[in-house]
Amino acid sequence: MEQHILIYPTYFPCIATMVAMAKAHKITLEVEDNYQKQTYRNRTYIAHSNGKLLLNIPVKHSKDSLHQKSKDVTAENNFPWLAEHWKSIQVAYKTSPYFEYYEDDLLPLFKNPAVKLQDFNITILEKIVAIIGLEIKIEKTNSYQKKTELQDMRHLVNCKKEPLYDFEKYHQVFEQSHGHLENLSIIDLLCNEGPNTLHYLESQSLKR
Repeated sequence: MEQHILIYPTYFPCIATMVAMAKAHKITLEVEDNYQKQTYRNRTYIAHSNGKLLLNIPVKHSKDSLHQKSKDVTAENNFPWLAEHWKSIQVAYKTSPYFEYYEDDLLPLFKNPAVKLQDFNITILEKIVAIIGLEIKIEKTNSYQKKTELQDMRHLVNCKKEPLYDFEKYHQVFEQSHGHLENLSIIDLLCNEGPNTLHYLESQSLKR
């Protein structure tokens, strides 16, 4: 059965979001929503020597932040968070099997200042889709609709109280120290599984 899903563009999407994308034949990105704090819109998690590490994009909030459109949210670039994120990724994955293989593809994403958060996330998503070889049509919403006829996967943006997805385990660089860490950023899967990334995503299932 063909699946047309509705999802949010997020910062280096978590594996659950990428599984949903890999199983779909068409994707519509929700770009007309009101911004909400503490979601994957501006954060992702990687495996690090100290365990699960949060990479958070600092954003500027308007006075009326409750009704600020996600597409209008801008990154706070008064300090070098992009450089810090890239350094953390380098340190975390320099010993992984495939980091050097993808390093030149990922590095440009951290070179130019990110202005609009949503645009930055979409650029990242397009890059990841190209890297893993996912052939899929991507569209954007024209208006926000609480109810949709599409397969609504917008809940995957929430990083609080996530369900246990029970994805198949794959080798992680710090697994001996911290055990297997579930539903990290696609960066983790890519650096550890390399060309097998798409096959892995297609073979998993989302349980709710």
